[in-house]
Amino acid sequence: MKVKMLSRNPDDYIRDTKTEFHKMPRNYNKEIHPFEEQREYVRALNATKMERMFAKPFIGDLTGHKDGISCITKHPTQLSTLVSGSFDGDICVWNLPTQKCMKSLSAHDGYVRGIAFTTDGNRFLSVGDDKAIKIWTTNAYDMDDDEDDNAPVNTILSKSVLTSITHHRRDPIFATCGEVCQLWEETRNEPLKSLQWGSDSIHHIQFNLVENNLLAACTSSRSIILYDRREGKPLRKVTMTMRPNYLAWNPMEAFTFTVANEDYNSYTFDTRNLNLPRKIHENHVAAVTCVDYAPTGKEFVSGSYDKTIRIYDIEKTNSREIYHTKRQQHITAVSWSYDNKYIYSGSDEMNIRIWKANASEKLGPLKPREKDAMRYNEALKQKYSVHPQIKRIAKHRQVPRYVYKQQDLIKAAKEKEISKEKNRILNSKPGSIPHKSAKERVIIREDE
Repeated sequence: MKVKMLSRNPDDYIRDTKTEFHKMPRNYNKEIHPFEEQREYVRALNATKMERMFAKPFIGDLTGHKDGISCITKHPTQLSTLVSGSFDGDICVWNLPTQKCMKSLSAHDGYVRGIAFTTDGNRFLSVGDDKAIKIWTTNAYDMDDDEDDNAPVNTILSKSVLTSITHHRRDPIFATCGEVCQLWEETRNEPLKSLQWGSDSIHHIQFNLVENNLLAACTSSRSIILYDRREGKPLRKVTMTMRPNYLAWNPMEAFTFTVANEDYNSYTFDTRNLNLPRKIHENHVAAVTCVDYAPTGKEFVSGSYDKTIRIYDIEKTNSREIYHTKRQQHITAVSWSYDNKYIYSGSDEMNIRIWKANASEKLGPLKPREKDAMRYNEALKQKYSVHPQIKRIAKHRQVPRYVYKQQDLIKAAKEKEISKEKNRILNSKPGSIPHKSAKERVIIREDE
């Protein structure tokens, strides 16, 4: 006689202590789960809906300036410190965890055009409309209002107006721009070298973060100029159809940089081939004023005169996120934190706003089960991202009415230009009017 009986090992389902989670048996046999794909689709749909429900990117604002924000600079070694300059010549040093101003300095007469930290972060430099380069020490971060703490360590007077400043990543060397590009050493009051290509005024300059000897500058003649501090002359010059306003180097790729342009677009270039932009980033409806890269080098943030902030993937044309508030005005400065979690934006209504880099990300420490659930949901959303319903929910954003209307006008203008070009080609001698793509129309010429 055969007797069949069910037996279970208590170690498979009984937890050792009361503080542990209950053990859940799993059977991964696909024949027992015939509707696995359907269940995963429902989970991906719910995860996408929950992501949009909990998308609350705005964290807080820093108030203390008496005029519009002109520039923002991150501390190279401290995530909690931020320095900003305003149109009235004041510089504020902020403590980000407490969202308070640690020190306010009356730095320049007129605009604060640029701020740059030294390599060790113990000092920072500022330039303004008063033709002065001022070096400040971190002792000015104290809360007392002693006049000695408000005085700069050193002041260097330039012969021309300065519009931007950038510091070398390793050496005690910084570069300024205005009528010419000048290289300085921190211990000297005279420039080491002057680099000039024509008589164009330069309004922004930036050191490469990987190839430290390389600089790039934006000029008022719609040009981008590349410099090498080891050479006695500029290297290359690219002239665009409209003026570039700001430039940011990719922190992970020495040959990639992105330019904020006056024609409502941002352009990502590869220095190995400057004849065509690598990618055109659209969606803004006014001039793009500033850009900054994420520390991963895969994304960047841009600010525009349309009062919005957009986050782009460097390989995609359209933005993945748009941030805006009712009281936010023209964006003049943006910055991405070094821990890849926050974005700082300054506008001309005197506020600095703090945003999440990922709108639905939960702040604070996460439990292991929460991290596993987030990774699982991200994998599901990526797997089913091409499904129409999930794609529609993930892409939907609420935009201001002004932006919504301007997008329709820009779309109609582009369609009109395309139709006009087609009619011109059809009614002209074959081959007399060459067809140009959108990338080919951006660059006018390249000089070496």
